[in-house]
Amino acid sequence: MWRFGLGLLTGALLPVSLLHAQLTVAGYDGATAAVFANGLWQISVPGPQWTFAGNLGSPAVAAHVNSGSDALGGYQEIAFDYAVGVSSRTASVRLYQAQPAAVFSVSWNNDAPNTSPFPSIASYPSTLSHITFNGMFAPGNFTHLLPDSPWAFFDQSGSTFILSPAQNFMTASTVRGTDGSVTSGISDKIATLPAGFTHKTLLVFGHGINNTFDTWGRTLTTLKAKKRPSNDSEPLLKSISYWTDNGATYYYNPGGPSYTDTLASVKQEFDTKGIRLGSLQLDSWWYPKGPDNSWSSHSGIWTYTASPALFQPDLTSFQTGLKTPLVTHARWIDANSPYRSQYTMSGNVSTDPNYWENAATYLKASGVATYEQDWLGLNAHTDFNLTDPDAFLGNMAAAMSKHGITIQYCMADPNHFLQSVNYGNVTTVRTSQDRFRREIWSNFFYSSRFASALGLWPFTDVFMSTETSNLIAATLSAGPVGVGDPMGQLSKANLLKAVRPDGVIVKPDVPATPLDSVFQNDARGVDVPMVASTYTDFGGGLRTYYIFAYPRGANRTITIDPSSFGMSGAAYLYDSLKDSGRLIERRSAVTFDLTDDVGYYVLAPVGPSGIAFLGDKDHFVTLGRKRIPSLLDEGQADVTVSFANGERGRTIFGFSPNPVAVSTIAGTYGGLIWDGSTQIFTLNVHPVAGTAHFRFRALGTPVRVSGCFLACAGIAAVPKPTRGQ
Repeated sequence: MWRFGLGLLTGALLPVSLLHAQLTVAGYDGATAAVFANGLWQISVPGPQWTFAGNLGSPAVAAHVNSGSDALGGYQEIAFDYAVGVSSRTASVRLYQAQPAAVFSVSWNNDAPNTSPFPSIASYPSTLSHITFNGMFAPGNFTHLLPDSPWAFFDQSGSTFILSPAQNFMTASTVRGTDGSVTSGISDKIATLPAGFTHKTLLVFGHGINNTFDTWGRTLTTLKAKKRPSNDSEPLLKSISYWTDNGATYYYNPGGPSYTDTLASVKQEFDTKGIRLGSLQLDSWWYPKGPDNSWSSHSGIWTYTASPALFQPDLTSFQTGLKTPLVTHARWIDANSPYRSQYTMSGNVSTDPNYWENAATYLKASGVATYEQDWLGLNAHTDFNLTDPDAFLGNMAAAMSKHGITIQYCMADPNHFLQSVNYGNVTTVRTSQDRFRREIWSNFFYSSRFASALGLWPFTDVFMSTETSNLIAATLSAGPVGVGDPMGQLSKANLLKAVRPDGVIVKPDVPATPLDSVFQNDARGVDVPMVASTYTDFGGGLRTYYIFAYPRGANRTITIDPSSFGMSGAAYLYDSLKDSGRLIERRSAVTFDLTDDVGYYVLAPVGPSGIAFLGDKDHFVTLGRKRIPSLLDEGQADVTVSFANGERGRTIFGFSPNPVAVSTIAGTYGGLIWDGSTQIFTLNVHPVAGTAHFRFRALGTPVRVSGCFLACAGIAAVPKPTRGQ
């Protein structure tokens, strides 16, 4: 039995005054909501036997049930009026038939003090572990409950609930009082709320921490009608990018007498090494700043145009010669900028639609594909009120969208992450501090959990292409992959493990996030390695996982249990960094120590054919859809391989307990090898019109293989193969 805050347990143990509900409605999977005449309300979730309850502080008047549907589907709600002093309010509690969600809504019928928020939750499962997200870049925090973040609570079985605002994200505040009660409303920095003002709060419940985050985020984006962008929807997401921000080689460093010549040479190096550059980022050095109107100043924007000292004759000419889309950075507006008198300002930014229209028009004409708004959590913000933050971010998004420009948020606080659900063209967000590196990996993976729930693609920030572990982590983000190497030091070999020669990133379906077990142990302060995972899902039980692991303390032991990844049968675990592997039989798991600083593994299900198809041997994400667009197994493995223009062949591989036979549908192959000692097969495939299509079947009756046919203490190296039959 769960223990609930303030002594309330389940409905059967509530005081007699609570047992006479005025009205009750039912929702998803037996959830119920009740509002009582004396102002008490309650939501019950039967699965984990959770109760959420509170008190309006005054009677619920004119209560009635509404039925209808919205973007989330059919619902029932209890609507009612109540009063808080001189404040007259109308509120409701809504449950959905097909969604594990409740929405609380309250509207002010007259101008009134901002007091006594609804909901105020006096009773909830208060002893659970929790995570919120803290400050710039929104790293996870298991200790404090931060006011502008969603609040996620979970137990050791994975049962989870998440509470967050459902609107007014820039001014919303969730607070736990000294009595343990939780209130969700508008920040108390705003003294008065006007007649007609409405605030909504979302409560989502489910099983599995990651699963509930996904449900919560999709619920919110659906409610706000945001179309979630695909992970290849724009140049920055689709292809490799080059960055000049803090931590990159050419951050406030022209690398010679001419910035433009240096960047043209960088582009030429990509071309020479046979990798197409997808986009180029210009950081804050590209525009004049500060009272001296200098590109090298670190102050605010003087004018948001290319510095004449760097770009001659203009930015458009530079981009036209480069033939590569640009990503352009922006700060706040300097205190001495002429914009201060030309446009409506609030704080250090402009809320004026004309400012944003002029900026977007200039960027579009200059070949800019993505606008990066930086410093959101520090200098680049408005005055704090009910209207200006929305005007700043909303007019920015509207103008950029009109001109086909996407937006990346940087140095964003949690409320900016939430605010992004209002704008379809806010597609990426920095979830890492400057200069991606090992010390911030864990923060990155937790922040990516928050971002990806909301349909944002996380960005690691810049690193060097020679840094294999950083490159793997960035590729697993499913978001942008951006490097900042010095001229002449670009690692072609490394980059071609992450991208195709045409620059297209071979990435997973979703961003890598910490396993539920890592959430649970981190919340309790238990030393475990970070294990983050993502996947490619072809349906039909063919979901392959990519697992990134590293120790964070003395404990180097990890366990891979295919059933915890939703695999009901046997699976093959491939150690990508050591080119070795092992079969994990059904209902089994493997436990081993990380012998190196980083482990990277591919976990593939064994299909009905007896084959675990592993994909492209020379990519980190071996089954990324830009390389393997389709995979089917209904007794034989049916595989399609996609090629970039000019590519002549790839090496694909898989596990089979027996030798394999190959039939060709499109393309050709050669060099088929099945190694009897490792039971790995490889072959070289070649395209016809950019595609190859093959079917594989295991010869003879599949042979049952022991759960550890290689060295059990670690994943042993694969011996030199011999040609199969």
